[in-house]
Amino acid sequence: MIDLYTASTPNGWKASVTLEELGLPYTVHALDLAQGAQKSPEYLRLNPNGRIPTIVDRANGDFAVFESGAILLYLAEKTGRLMPADAKGRSRVVQWLMFQMGGVGPMMGQANVFFRYFPKKLQPAIDRYQNESRRLFEVLDRRLGESEWLAGDYSVADIAHWCWVRTHKWSGVSIEGLPHLQRWLDAMKARPACQRGIEVPARAERALQSEQATQAFVERAQQIVQR
Repeated sequence: MIDLYTASTPNGWKASVTLEELGLPYTVHALDLAQGAQKSPEYLRLNPNGRIPTIVDRANGDFAVFESGAILLYLAEKTGRLMPADAKGRSRVVQWLMFQMGGVGPMMGQANVFFRYFPKKLQPAIDRYQNESRRLFEVLDRRLGESEWLAGDYSVADIAHWCWVRTHKWSGVSIEGLPHLQRWLDAMKARPACQRGIEVPARAERALQSEQATQAFVERAQQIVQR
């Protein structure tokens, strides 16, 4: 059994989608980020960075793993799935996973901060992060024009990217003119495990059905990014 400490964010979904794809039993512990649950002493003993997600593998001596990319690698290697066994195949997956961890995630995250959450609209900062996110999408589109999945076969690299790229509208980044990326987004969305994984612990989009609800979400997010 695996304990998953998470929230409804792209990084959180990376872990839950992977667990769903692998069919591993897990227990969800939803953390209220706006209330600072991720900074509690109990949680910091599991994740010294005070972020989500974190897993604890009860079947492996209560082994805790933090950082979403590390979690995906751990789960793939634990099960022998979503990651090739050969050195070249594994390297391809790791390369694309690191591309998400070091590029797509941080750039979209900063686009969210300046486009959605920062109280003062700094257009140069908004342009910087939206443009860089779009450039990274174009890299993905070129790759997906060569291969059905990012690293050859379906892998944790696809999961990591999809959980972020699917939120491109929230970041204010267009995918117009990127047909291979759109094809891949549709293929990912159709996977039952992906559909289930983004419902953990709750589907964020359901809370954004009105302007008032959206503003409340933004206000909570503003509290989170300052922690």
